[in-house]
Amino acid sequence: MNAPATITPAAKGTFLSLDGKTTMEVRHASHPEAVKSFDTDQLRRHFLIESLFRPDAVTLTYSHIDRFVVGGAMPVSAPLPLQALKPIGSDKFLRRRELGLLNVGGCVRVVVDGKSFDVDKLDALYVAMAAEDIRFESVDPARPAKFYLMSTPAHARHETRKIAIDEARKISLGARETANVRTIYQVIHPEVCKSCQLVMGFTVLEPGSVWNTMPPHTHARRT
Repeated sequence: MNAPATITPAAKGTFLSLDGKTTMEVRHASHPEAVKSFDTDQLRRHFLIESLFRPDAVTLTYSHIDRFVVGGAMPVSAPLPLQALKPIGSDKFLRRRELGLLNVGGCVRVVVDGKSFDVDKLDALYVAMAAEDIRFESVDPARPAKFYLMSTPAHARHETRKIAIDEARKISLGARETANVRTIYQVIHPEVCKSCQLVMGFTVLEPGSVWNTMPPHTHARRT
């Protein structure tokens, strides 16, 4: 078995692939009582993920909370592979993981173990555990794809499948009087696409609406 091909740059907690096209930052969990003492800069450093999309690069953040990975892939001039850097702990990114992808840019072609999927804007793709070779390629470099991606550990292999936006589970909420008319699109969800633990969706605000929910709130972790 080949070990993941990575080197460690000067930035502590950040890993870089040998070809320089994939980066992964590692973040640790923080106790709620400790977070109360964080100033703005500390809150941003620990919880805000910036610069998800860089041309011809895959940018990843690995969280020790549930070993969750979030990131972005933006192929422009050439296909981009999904590489397993050291924090993944195996020679292939999805050896013991599953992956959800949402395209928020131009049309993209994703090749999973030789099978191609054309994914339009706001379409999603679920990639099953144990897929070995995943590559991203923009169909039109003038309108590059921007793939928002999420990955969690998995215990079983389900079907790799594309989920078009019209296949998503839709929930309409809000009112114009409160400027929060919105539609929630659930794309990786038990009623839409089988997965181990990963769920994925997005919210679209209607014209004139400017926020999602008020007051701000949290959800207890349910993994």
